[in-house]
Amino acid sequence: MANKITPTKANLMKAESALRFSKKGFDLLDKKRTVLIQEMMTLVESAKTIEKKIEKNFAEAYKALKQASITMGVFNLEEVMVAVEKEDDYQIRFKSVMGVEIPEIIYVTKDKIKPQYGFYNSNPSLDLAIIKLKEVKYLSYQLAQLETSAYKLSLEIRKTQKRANALDKIQIPKLNANIKFIEETLEEKEREDFFRLKIVKKKQD
Repeated sequence: MANKITPTKANLMKAESALRFSKKGFDLLDKKRTVLIQEMMTLVESAKTIEKKIEKNFAEAYKALKQASITMGVFNLEEVMVAVEKEDDYQIRFKSVMGVEIPEIIYVTKDKIKPQYGFYNSNPSLDLAIIKLKEVKYLSYQLAQLETSAYKLSLEIRKTQKRANALDKIQIPKLNANIKFIEETLEEKEREDFFRLKIVKKKQD
């Protein structure tokens, strides 16, 4: 592919300029890839922590519901649970991380539970179960945000890696080969011109 380029000084300058630009582009892509990987690993670790919290809260909620069903009876428990408020609305906005749009879930947490059922039906185990399930809901929002962000970052890392490889394995070697070809051709031409002038001068003498 190198010998297809016309060996002129102008093309040599263009090739050298393109090589500098390509090397700079590779360095920037490599730095971007490093930052994205670090960001993704942070999200993955946070997601693992959230998953453990969800698992713990689910276990505590299940245990509390089991106790509530024993003390209240399954029928009464089902009637009371119908009165529990449904999920609150939430919003999703996006923020940019190294050019990648990742989601951010906006929601309002409620630390205290409202009396949604009569006091005669109230049960400490039921209250605990509802609190734990609410915590699971909010944690699920966080987990969804983290997992989606990590996935989008992984796609961008793959894309960045592909571009960096194209520069490192194809474009930069090609430019180096072109530069070498032009330089060697120009040097050979200069030697030929030098010997030709030398011969002409010798004949003139």
